[in-house]
Amino acid sequence: MPTVRYGDREIDCERGAVLRDALLEAGIAPHNGAATRANCRGHGTCGTCAVAVDGPTSAPSARERWRLDFPPHDAGSGLRLACQTRVEGDLTVAKFPGFWGQHTDEPPATDEQ
Repeated sequence: MPTVRYGDREIDCERGAVLRDALLEAGIAPHNGAATRANCRGHGTCGTCAVAVDGPTSAPSARERWRLDFPPHDAGSGLRLACQTRVEGDLTVAKFPGFWGQHTDEPPATDEQ
């Protein structure tokens, strides 16, 4: 069973679980501020669940690549959409500041849940 590390929290989830779902089930929002209420609910269209992920995951889908290449995101940022990413092994996840989590030049946001 993979372990997902987010800040000082560790959660276990099933291999193949959608990262967004695993985080939400543990009480961790993959969104910042108002985006916790104003998001696409996992359809991969809003981009507010963008996170940095280190570890084995599914390959980015065409929808995910498209959304992360559309402002305010930058395809070169290395971010992933939590709603489109499947956990394939132990991961470390970080959320950056900004409504979409796009400010990768700043320290990661902290878990305020």
